[in-house]
Amino acid sequence: MKPCVKSLVLELLVAKNGIPLQVREAIAACELFGISENNVRVTLARLTIEALLEGAGRGSYQLGPQAKDISTQLFGWRSVEQHLRSWDGSYLMVACNALGRSDRNILRQRERSLHMMGFAELDKDLYVRPNNVEPDVESLRRRLIDLGLEPAALVFQATGFEDTQVQRIQGLWNGELLNDSYRRNCQQLESWTLRAEQLRLDAAARESFILGREAIRQIVFDPLLPEPLVDVALRTELFACTKRFVDQGHQIWRTFLQQPLRLN
Repeated sequence: MKPCVKSLVLELLVAKNGIPLQVREAIAACELFGISENNVRVTLARLTIEALLEGAGRGSYQLGPQAKDISTQLFGWRSVEQHLRSWDGSYLMVACNALGRSDRNILRQRERSLHMMGFAELDKDLYVRPNNVEPDVESLRRRLIDLGLEPAALVFQATGFEDTQVQRIQGLWNGELLNDSYRRNCQQLESWTLRAEQLRLDAAARESFILGREAIRQIVFDPLLPEPLVDVALRTELFACTKRFVDQGHQIWRTFLQQPLRLN
């Protein structure tokens, strides 16, 4: 799927590691994905108005004062495992039954925030996950609100489930499917890395962006389940593999942007 100009420009700035992005570089990069020069220029102007970008000299941009949250999203996946702790067998619950469902945008934002934190729906408007993320319930509540959950939602810890209830809860996630995805995606990234030098630079830049973005998305939306629900070692290896791949991708993009660029 073709990336939008906004995400591509912001991720290019991350790849450049603090060095401003020139307009001609943004145009050349977007051209790899069939994005027009006019679209790029319009988006750069809009992002500047929104203060997500700011000028950094003639014909160049850097992250603006309103880009703090965006920067957190772009970098936050690297430290996701730091939010984990040992599982004591209890569960975290979110009750949304008192919240409205008429506003589709709010509902979509609510469901996305719960999905990003690995919650699954146990019963209508009642969500659950193992209690192995964030230091405490209050920290989890703040994190969910930051992600878009309404403050009126009830967030609490629960224990004492019967064996049949525990089986039902743990059956909400397919651990084997997750393990297979960890193994398969890590192999895909490593296989691409082995043949990267055989690719043209423009092809390597384009493919590394697409593959890296998908790998990061898997990390961001991974439920971060504990043992024995998933193979934690496999997940850890995928996260490490993704970090290596993205770092290599950033180097490829820096090399691509440093070459003499020819614009139509």
